[in-house]
Amino acid sequence: MIFNKKIVVVLPAYNAAATLEKTYSEIPFDLVDEVVLVDDASRDNTIEVAREVGIKHIVSHEKNKGYGGNQKSCYQKALELGADIVIMLHPDYQYTPRLIPVMSYMIASELYPVVLASRILGNGALRGGMPLYKYVANRVLTFMQNLVINQKLSEYHTGYRAFSADVLRNINFEENSDDFVFDNQMLCQIFNKGYEIGEVTCPTKYFKEASSINFRRSVIYGLGCLETSVKYFLHRKNVINEKIFR
Repeated sequence: MIFNKKIVVVLPAYNAAATLEKTYSEIPFDLVDEVVLVDDASRDNTIEVAREVGIKHIVSHEKNKGYGGNQKSCYQKALELGADIVIMLHPDYQYTPRLIPVMSYMIASELYPVVLASRILGNGALRGGMPLYKYVANRVLTFMQNLVINQKLSEYHTGYRAFSADVLRNINFEENSDDFVFDNQMLCQIFNKGYEIGEVTCPTKYFKEASSINFRRSVIYGLGCLETSVKYFLHRKNVINEKIFR
């Protein structure tokens, strides 16, 4: 615990057997109280590896619910366990668990209620192997989103995030998509509630086992992000009454 805050790390897993043990071994258990793994109907032995490494809280989806659907189960379980701080960490070892203390302290000390680990701050993304087209697309998309919703994040697309439990209880994340655009819908919900978001620099690693989406899915995701930003803008201007922001 930090300042008597219960810290729960959630791992949204899909075919993560090859990287789960390495990720889990670097979690700082002197601070982290519980770990939750949600397996989204993996085709490999992710659940068996999770049991072998000692993860107590395992949620198994009988059918694949998608990345957003996986996160919904993650946050539900973390709140059931009485978490004060919830950290989402991908078990594919693309993001380092060594940032957990920094992100946790930022929330526990009430500096920010939400903290993102940004691949774009600094030069970590390209140095870590992010494909150039993804880097450029990330920068362009983030610029457009900041312009539309009047914010200044360095990126909206990191999968490494920390939340105060109060934030999770006060946004309607259950109404969000079950697909990848869930992440961006959630950030707009957070801004809509008036919460501020902090960022820390995060080194990343791109390799064969690290999860990624193909070009077609990336385009669909990008368009979904822009649609979410426009809907957020129109909702704030009282032009529409968007369900996820109610």
